[in-house]
Amino acid sequence: MRHFNRKWYDEFPGWLEYSVRKNTAYCLYCYLFKRNNNRQCGGEVFSSTDFRSWNKKASLETHVGGINSIHNQVKRKYEDLMRQEQSIHASFEKQSSKDKHGYRIRLAASIDVARLLVRQVLAFRGHDESKSSFNRGNFLEILSFYAQKCDEIHKFVLEKDPQNDQMTCPRIQKEIMIACKIETIKGIIKEINGDYFSLLVDESFDISLKEQMAVVLRYIDDKGFVIERLLDIVHVKNTSVLSLKDTIVN
Repeated sequence: MRHFNRKWYDEFPGWLEYSVRKNTAYCLYCYLFKRNNNRQCGGEVFSSTDFRSWNKKASLETHVGGINSIHNQVKRKYEDLMRQEQSIHASFEKQSSKDKHGYRIRLAASIDVARLLVRQVLAFRGHDESKSSFNRGNFLEILSFYAQKCDEIHKFVLEKDPQNDQMTCPRIQKEIMIACKIETIKGIIKEINGDYFSLLVDESFDISLKEQMAVVLRYIDDKGFVIERLLDIVHVKNTSVLSLKDTIVN
């Protein structure tokens, strides 16, 4: 064993593997990348049946062969497999980074459009949002216009993005609006800064005749101006005092 390590393994480092139990050796490259024509130059011995002819050292050199031998061909495959930048894991990482980049651009574009519509108090949805529609609603129409004017956006949104990850469905729009609402309430609370405020409540019907209640905060800012901020519009079961009181508390 010591003689093998010193004389043989040192002369053929990295590819000649030794089995102590069987007292045999095999070529790691040829074992991993077996080929139908691997019988050339004793390839089958080094990849399947193992090499044990210790008195025939020349067989190792014959197996290695020239630069284009089968052994060297599979050796290059092994080196390509182990090369970090070409590994399967690296390929997945590159694909994952590309997907994340596209996702962030789509999400940022949808948030920009949603903030514009919220600021201008415009409706998001359209009556017909199909691809054949001439007016798909404010959200999709503005996003389409945004993509046409910005090349970076154009490559990742609407028809250019995966069908299951477009970030434009009604549920996504609603979640973005809820996120805007939460951040707005945080801004209002920060502006009040623990000072006194009054609560203004009014009720009215919406277009579908559902009872709804508008909640407004009224306070004085640090510059002495009277500020009124719309906090929320919520649906209520009825307009009785108890129902309104419970809704306000909630």
